[in-house]
Amino acid sequence: MTLKTKHIFQALIFSLIGAPSIILAEDKPNIVIILTDDQGYADVSYNPHSPPEVSTPNIDALADSSIICTQGYTSGHVCSPTRAGLMTGRYQQRFGIYTAGEGGSGVPLDEVFIPQRLKPAGYVSGALGKWHLGLTEEYHAMNRGFDEFYGFMGRGAHPYFDHSDMSHPIYRGLTPIKEEGYLTTRITEEAVDFIDRHKDDPFFLYVAYNAVHAPPEAPEEDINQVTGDETRDTLMAMIKHLDIGVGEIVNSLKKHALFDNTLLIFLTDNGGSSTMHANNAPLRGFKQMDYEGGIHVPFIVSWPDELEGVKKCNVPMWSIDLFATALDAAGLPIPKDNPLDGKSILPALKGETNKLHDELYWSSAGTKGKWAIRSGDWKLVAEKNRIELFDLKKDISETTNLAATYPKVVSELTNRYNTWLDEMADPISKQAKRWNPDGGAPAKKMSKEEKKAAREKRKSKKMTEGN
Repeated sequence: MTLKTKHIFQALIFSLIGAPSIILAEDKPNIVIILTDDQGYADVSYNPHSPPEVSTPNIDALADSSIICTQGYTSGHVCSPTRAGLMTGRYQQRFGIYTAGEGGSGVPLDEVFIPQRLKPAGYVSGALGKWHLGLTEEYHAMNRGFDEFYGFMGRGAHPYFDHSDMSHPIYRGLTPIKEEGYLTTRITEEAVDFIDRHKDDPFFLYVAYNAVHAPPEAPEEDINQVTGDETRDTLMAMIKHLDIGVGEIVNSLKKHALFDNTLLIFLTDNGGSSTMHANNAPLRGFKQMDYEGGIHVPFIVSWPDELEGVKKCNVPMWSIDLFATALDAAGLPIPKDNPLDGKSILPALKGETNKLHDELYWSSAGTKGKWAIRSGDWKLVAEKNRIELFDLKKDISETTNLAATYPKVVSELTNRYNTWLDEMADPISKQAKRWNPDGGAPAKKMSKEEKKAAREKRKSKKMTEGN
């Protein structure tokens, strides 16, 4: 009997005896989201485009038994905007987050996060690893619905070995702690411990590894000189420990007989980074770009009790959908206050629909003028004055610009994007929502002191955004 059939049977019994129809707490699935950081599309070895140095046996094993979502996207091409959209189930631009600096400074407190919706249904929730959704206590994970937190709050980057900087500490709960050990391993240990302690409760576990974000750091004994590229070789060692972590989380769920009734979703927060020499083949571009290489990511879904595995799903979906998916899996209603932009991906995974969204939108606003829209197989990518149109069905690598051939498609998609952007909030950083092709007022000539202050401000912003 599948879980869905069991729920229908329970509802029938409850209706006959006059009791309310509910999903019993012990039947609710556990929900685990594993979010990696800056992992390249080809830096998983189940991808046929992966180069020979890539080895991810545990991620491969999960993919081989699950559903590989071949058209899985993130809502941002950098870290915190994606996390903001994932945690709220809404376009992050609705509440003014377009950039890593905006998201890292804090998601508005009137936005509701996933664990806040799950808590009334009896879920215990834990967040581990990289938060990057606020610097101060009011934005802390435990003030956004999570019962437990282990990780760091601020910048996008964090050292993997040296945790001595108490201005950017590791937290346990609300308390900064002195920590030792390789951070990827420590996050895995905390995940396994959480599962051990909450095996008898329905739980939501958000494991946000900072691997494989810069800096390139791994245990020396695991760095093999394979490619002749020091950064790439270190990246492979970092991926090795990340893969070990995924395997230990899966094994812990299996040890407690929880795996079959766990909705487990694995994805990365944006495309692989050129700084870390990631490989996004066959996709074009990297992190911080709206080409496929910046937003099209490894995306795996497992739930053996409800989903038939060992197959692929080719329906476009993205990280914003995970909120609605979690509620759907838990048998909870979609909220009418703070309406979601995401949709449950379960119907697509079950083969009940071949379309979830009419369009997907990306916008980082401001001076860089980067935005994109996908509608069906058409993808329009813009940066300042440059606009390119691609047919993803024929050209997943975005090599052939069809903008001049199909000007009506360009015009229509541009209009749809502009209509969508009009509905979004202004950036919380006060930058312009749209790029101004005229460049605005001419810049005044700065004094030496002003130039020095501007350099320091840029340096501070770069540290906050974590590349």
